[in-house]
Amino acid sequence: MDEKPTRMPPHKGVYILPNLLTTASLFMGFVGMTWAVDGRFEMCALAIVASALFDGLDGKVARLTGTSSEFGVQYDSLADLVAFGVTPAFMAYEWQLKAFGRLGLLAAFLMACCGALRLARFNVQTKTVSKKFFIGMPIPAAGCTMAALVLFLPYIPESLQETVLPMATLVLVYVLSFLMVSRVRYYAFKEFGVLKAHPFSSMVTAILIFVLVASQPRLLGFIFFMGYLVYGLVYTVFYLQPRSSKLAAKQPEEPV
Repeated sequence: MDEKPTRMPPHKGVYILPNLLTTASLFMGFVGMTWAVDGRFEMCALAIVASALFDGLDGKVARLTGTSSEFGVQYDSLADLVAFGVTPAFMAYEWQLKAFGRLGLLAAFLMACCGALRLARFNVQTKTVSKKFFIGMPIPAAGCTMAALVLFLPYIPESLQETVLPMATLVLVYVLSFLMVSRVRYYAFKEFGVLKAHPFSSMVTAILIFVLVASQPRLLGFIFFMGYLVYGLVYTVFYLQPRSSKLAAKQPEEPV
């Protein structure tokens, strides 16, 4: 009887690959803060988006190479706090919130603090909750939503940039902070059963989406992240809560 081939453990050098990608994400977040100090807010927003790309790659590389580790998980969370918590909050403060004085400062701090709380809760619940949905808005999505608003600036009329945009930024920061620590469910994009069942149609759809985003990245990027923000609220309020109420109503009452 033929023996099954034994899988060789990864070379020691392979273990550094995911951590290098995490370091790249952390570096982009750090560079983004220096650009925000210089008033280069668009470059800071692009740095946050680049951090999100590296953040998405490090986990994939770790799973593909079999080099996942508890150290990598914790390092990734610390990098996420900087890239998607501190950097977007600092960018928002330097960009629009500074005009509100202490209120703007506290709003920016609240976003960074809620991002830390979101990551801490995720780390302790990662083995006990479903991987299909996130509980609360994931911090990379929150950071990229703020970056998308900055990149969307050319589409906002100049009259609104001076009157409406500062208040809109303040409200968005508070909304993102609340959603990160809320119980709102957000799809995690970790289950690809549909892609495996329909590979060709999924590939065509992915190509069309790529072409659309590449044609108007600022506009469609803003629409995507704002749509993701609203999706979680709609899904939780209009689907999960009524469903939970129906299940609770069907349960038999306990005898007195």
